[in-house]
Amino acid sequence: MFGGSRNRDRERDERPAMPPAPPPQTGGSKRGMFSVIGPDVIVTGNVTASSDLHIDGRIEGDVNCGTLAQGAESQIFGSVTAEQARLAGAVEGTVRVRNLTVERSAKISGDVEYENITIENGGHIDGRLKHMSTIQQAASAPAGPRPVDSAPAYPAAANEHAA
Repeated sequence: MFGGSRNRDRERDERPAMPPAPPPQTGGSKRGMFSVIGPDVIVTGNVTASSDLHIDGRIEGDVNCGTLAQGAESQIFGSVTAEQARLAGAVEGTVRVRNLTVERSAKISGDVEYENITIENGGHIDGRLKHMSTIQQAASAPAGPRPVDSAPAYPAAANEHAA
């Protein structure tokens, strides 16, 4: 009568316990989350991630995320926009990243806009480097024509020719 009940309890105890579910995210925070595009994946189209993104595959489109880690064998054919990025593979397109690390295996073909940059020995960039503060200053400058002074620049020289 009690023997069958003990065997069922013993079976339950021998199974591995499942880890508790992670607490639900509140306030839309994505801290601690990341997405991975594996080495066997080819994405044709733009990729946008609200969390951190690790790419080991091939992207044929633009990449936009908070933090990007690119594997050495991966390829991106499009622009990259991120707050932070560690690039180790090939990128053909514009790179706009505040804090950028170009690893020794990276090959970037395109313009790079950055605020802080680290290029490891052997890292390759074939394009123009632009510091973001220079870009922001140019964007905030007035676009219209500047006023011209009506007085000559050298009044003494103008008087000499009149005499």
